[in-house]
Amino acid sequence: MRLRLLAVGTRMPAWVQAGYAEYAARLPRELRLELLEIPAPARGARPDIARLRQAEGEKMLRAIGAQAHVVALDEKGERLDTAAWAGALGQWLQGQREVCLLVGGADGLAPECLARAQARWSLSPLTFPHPLVRVLVAEQLYRAWSLLEGHPYHRA
Repeated sequence: MRLRLLAVGTRMPAWVQAGYAEYAARLPRELRLELLEIPAPARGARPDIARLRQAEGEKMLRAIGAQAHVVALDEKGERLDTAAWAGALGQWLQGQREVCLLVGGADGLAPECLARAQARWSLSPLTFPHPLVRVLVAEQLYRAWSLLEGHPYHRA
């Protein structure tokens, strides 16, 4: 199975890179998490937010495989607990060839990305900085896998 995290933004702080790398490395070979960073367009003095979001969305959509199952991480999405993440991961492992998790930039995902998604998930009712979402997603995927495998990392 191919599991990809498509996230807007490059040149993340060292703590983001280290946190993401830590949890991505813990996943087994058959569940390798691939990060694809989508460069954010230059904002300028008075940015046109809709145009910026559209440009990010176009790059993101080009990176998604035609048959991919897409999950948009969106503040208005469904709030899932860890058991639900594990259930989804188990289904993906059984039937999906490619799963793409989308993380937008500071202004969220383009409407076209939301429309392409088969699911919309919210990590929390809290608002997180988008670089932190990379770390949270990698950790939750590792936690979901550990739950499926009966690994002691997840303690309910």
